[in-house]
Amino acid sequence: MKPLSFKRHRFPADVIRHAVWLYFRFSLSLRDVEEMLAARGIEVSYETIRCWTRKFGPLIARRLRKRRPSPSPRWHLDEVVCWIGGRRMYLWRAVDDEGEVLDLVVQRRRDNEAALKLLGRLLRNQPVEPERITTDGLASYGSALRELGLKHLHRPGRLRENNRVENSHLSIRRRERKQQGFESQASAQKFLTAHAAIYNTFNLQRHLISRPTLRRFRAEADAAWAAATA
Repeated sequence: MKPLSFKRHRFPADVIRHAVWLYFRFSLSLRDVEEMLAARGIEVSYETIRCWTRKFGPLIARRLRKRRPSPSPRWHLDEVVCWIGGRRMYLWRAVDDEGEVLDLVVQRRRDNEAALKLLGRLLRNQPVEPERITTDGLASYGSALRELGLKHLHRPGRLRENNRVENSHLSIRRRERKQQGFESQASAQKFLTAHAAIYNTFNLQRHLISRPTLRRFRAEADAAWAAATA
């Protein structure tokens, strides 16, 4: 991969990298990032930080995705309501049984066509074939899987069986509240796609591992970020 180009930017590359990392890594607003940089003697406006995140966020996310190992073939699918630009929309997401975000798509409907779009993206972009697909009780999943010839993999879930994806919505809800909603369908799709790749890199599930393992995983995540932003 070609190195990221930070030419024609007034601030050093390390400042831009750190600002983008803060914004996507934590539930911070652009103004929060501005204040944190100001506390370190770096005077930059939140609008400039917005430009950095829009330009470099998707680029870094693509690089991180290329470096991720193959996910589990056991998928969990779910949809959640979001208010975007004052309109009711649906965020369709897929994670594996270890919490890795596989893909997501923001759509206006909650029907068979929307389910087909998510499943089509998954089958086209994931490096592994699914072994099991767990969903909630929405009939659109069964209909879409039947059309794709994957009905035998379907596990229409009870609540506990699909907790993995239900819990993974929490990070999105935190960001949605912090940003006071998303401006448009396109901007929500762009931000959440980049956020998912960075979330996957730093989602260490610290409550399940020992401190030495946590330190090792953190070092690996930091190394992946450094390589993706070089």
